[in-house]
Amino acid sequence: MRRESIHFDEISIRGICGDLAHSILYIILAAAALWLGATGVGNLTYTPQYTSSATVVVTARNEYSTYSSLSMANEMAGVFSEVFQSDALREKILEDTGETIQGTITCSAIEETNLLVLNASSPDPRQAYLLMNSALKNYEDVSEYVFSNASLEIVQEPEVPEAPSSESRLIAMRELLAAAGAAGMILIILLFYVFRFTVKNEISAARQLDGKVRGVIPYEKKTAFGKKNRSKQALLLSSPLVSMPVAEASRKMGAQVEQHMNQKNLKVLLVASISENEGKSTVAANLALALAEKHKKVLLVDSDLHKPALYKIFSRKQQGHHSLDEILKGEINWRDALITERKHALYSLLQFRPVADPAKVTDLPRLEELIRTWREEMDYVIIDSSPIAVSTNAELWMQLADTALLVIRQDWSDVRVINDAVDLIWQSGVDFSGFVLNAFQSEWTQPQREYRYKDYASYKSYASERK
Repeated sequence: MRRESIHFDEISIRGICGDLAHSILYIILAAAALWLGATGVGNLTYTPQYTSSATVVVTARNEYSTYSSLSMANEMAGVFSEVFQSDALREKILEDTGETIQGTITCSAIEETNLLVLNASSPDPRQAYLLMNSALKNYEDVSEYVFSNASLEIVQEPEVPEAPSSESRLIAMRELLAAAGAAGMILIILLFYVFRFTVKNEISAARQLDGKVRGVIPYEKKTAFGKKNRSKQALLLSSPLVSMPVAEASRKMGAQVEQHMNQKNLKVLLVASISENEGKSTVAANLALALAEKHKKVLLVDSDLHKPALYKIFSRKQQGHHSLDEILKGEINWRDALITERKHALYSLLQFRPVADPAKVTDLPRLEELIRTWREEMDYVIIDSSPIAVSTNAELWMQLADTALLVIRQDWSDVRVINDAVDLIWQSGVDFSGFVLNAFQSEWTQPQREYRYKDYASYKSYASERK
């Protein structure tokens, strides 16, 4: 399946902001790298220039007209630089200072005045001063024939410059370059988000996934009335910490899956995901609880032998209980390993430790016999499978199930891999129930109901029923 075009309604602004927030370190590093790079290269390539300045006033000899002095200043500003750069003046400066001085002299007139500003620039501050001082002392010897009717009087004496008069262009632009680096990294992150072929919202799920969406579980911040849940307890329907939106969405999802299974007379449901950390175990547990709340006899099996999670979700310890792998190896009877929930008719077979090689403990004939027995004694059997893209053990359990349900986390797995997994389910001869969209965040522009104090009474009553 190729992605032929990008639909803007499939882009989540909240998702983009989340990516930018998670990548803030990369944005800062990109800006810092360009800032430091510009500083380093600028310092290596930059030759500082020091400027010694003097201000002189131009007067016309034998003339008392201010206009004549202004005109003379403008004329002298036009050619004075050439006089100070002449070889004749250079020889005079060499004789005067006794050394060859590197540098240039420029001249500019102050508008509407008869003042001239002379600047001598050199890589050495001392030479800049010597150049200006010597030029002022010796210019008359080489310019008398040019400006015989003009005289200069120094208004401001030159001084030895203490700091460079110019700076590196790279160093001057390093703040701009740093901002460009940050903007470039932001653009890269945005492009990665846009072209990442994942399920970003419910619209993209309906358009891209090859199957029906049976439920959308909202993202849960794990808070209870504004306080953080530090216990890290899983958000199960039987927990008072679960929020109303999550509980309602989970029950609605359970009702749709149950309706699909009843229509086709199916009992054994495999709950799987493509990758790890998509929340399939929590979804499987809440689905089993939702069915058990309706007084159905439900068996929940943790078949993820490589990375079991249900015992953590239900806060169970191995002490006094048996693991599923002992049943699969024929060491104990499955009824001896059953764990019963007190509040509902929910039974579970849990795996308490990871198995290095699940293939060694999964015998197909024994599994078929177990599934046949569970189907006869239970109303529903929910099997929490290992991720399809991580372990081949999921395919074995898939062959024994009646139907399969895929849990998709927002902006997590590649859509092409998801649809390939759907094809694999159909090719194995198993019915496909559809998808559950898990931990989906709504856009900020979509209003959400807030459970404030007025909802506390109903929530407290709801929670007390489960204690």
